Amino acid sequence: MLAILIFFPLLPAALSLVTPWYQARSWLLPATSALHLLLVLLFAFGRFPADGHWLGLDALSTVVLVVTSILFFGCALYAVGYLDLRRDRGNQVMVPCLLVFLSFMTLAVASRHMGLMWMAAEATTIASAPLIYFNRNRLSIEATWKYLLICSVGIALAMLGILFVAYSALGSGTPVSLHLDDLLVSAPTLSGPWLRAGFVFLLVGFGTKMGLAPLHTWKPDAYGEAPGLVGALLAGGLTSVSFLAILRGVQLMTAAGDGAMARQALLGMGLLSLLLAAIFMVRQPDIKRLLAYSSVEHMGLLAVGVGIGGLATFGAMLHLVNNALTKGCLFLAAGNIQRAYASKNLSEVRGALRALPVSGTLFLAGFIAITGSPPFGPFMSEFTILRGIFAGDRVVVGLLVLIFLATVFIGMGATVLAATQGEATEKPTGFTDRPLLYISPLIFLLMVLLLGVYLPEPLQNALRQAAALLEVQP
Repeated sequence: MLAILIFFPLLPAALSLVTPWYQARSWLLPATSALHLLLVLLFAFGRFPADGHWLGLDALSTVVLVVTSILFFGCALYAVGYLDLRRDRGNQVMVPCLLVFLSFMTLAVASRHMGLMWMAAEATTIASAPLIYFNRNRLSIEATWKYLLICSVGIALAMLGILFVAYSALGSGTPVSLHLDDLLVSAPTLSGPWLRAGFVFLLVGFGTKMGLAPLHTWKPDAYGEAPGLVGALLAGGLTSVSFLAILRGVQLMTAAGDGAMARQALLGMGLLSLLLAAIFMVRQPDIKRLLAYSSVEHMGLLAVGVGIGGLATFGAMLHLVNNALTKGCLFLAAGNIQRAYASKNLSEVRGALRALPVSGTLFLAGFIAITGSPPFGPFMSEFTILRGIFAGDRVVVGLLVLIFLATVFIGMGATVLAATQGEATEKPTGFTDRPLLYISPLIFLLMVLLLGVYLPEPLQNALRQAAALLEVQP
């Protein structure tokens, strides 16, 4: 059943290549993603067995898979309305690439073999590159090549890390295996120096796809030039999958008794990500590049939470969910605003609340949510991470995080408020709010609002179990 979940999106992807009807091709996206989400929820609630040597789901991968599937379904629904407006570009490339992207993200999440996970992560890069180039202009081709080159270098470094992990097992007396379960069992016998070197390369390699600073340089261009729904999938889906790959390395290091080193490395990169994001978000005139730097910031928060450990790890798991849903709302709303003004720059985007009452309101509310303001979910997850930091007597780290978050709030607020408030500038495209283009970001925002006032018990238990996997000692 897990193999069916992974590979069945490839069938409608192939079907979309031969379907002659434009609208039917677009509707393959929400139809396939709805079935995918249904199967994922059945796995999450234990209706199907998910244990296997090559493919399997534990608490960590289940959380990532559920939130990725929800995000993809919302973006697929949005894509129907978006592609209807973009008939000039067609959908014969975007539809199959999105479905292949879904298939390989699922494979990366469900893989219990380091090599298979690496292969799936590389396949997501190849499948998503044509999506970034969708607008087919000079800036989008530049962004696509930068994305391909930087992420390919990163994934090559990740492969080197996997080889180092395998080499660390040569002197242990046990058969060399890249199956995660075998590695966790034999972790105490692995060669410490080779294992640590392997983790460093895994962190750098998958950290490139995740967008941790200083490895984030592809993000502003790719997120800025890709369609809004693609930006949402990259910022909320692909980054979560890449973070899961790093967490597999953290699990392995913890099982080997060297978790402190892994956490210190994550903490350092997390703080650097927060610092650079805060700097580049001040006086940022491009609303989509602003969201790219916001993604760098929140990847840094995830790294800081796991780097601190304990309660902060639980907060990081919750923040992974909140970040994906909030980024979905922001990118889709920003896409509507860009469509209306034929621009994403503050010099031409003003008064979005009046020009697009629904999309403008969603964008403003998404800003309030993503900057950690109550009563939205990111407030609870960021507060939990900060509680974990101060409970662990890491006062300096806590103060730095607070300073960076305050700087981000001020910098992001100046851009968002300028774009949404005031008199509306003329909309050259005549675009207006349409239900298919605002229902998905509205649902994402409502879900984030719910997580801010109430955390369902099944989700709470799943997050606790996911955090516990990262705390297991040998």
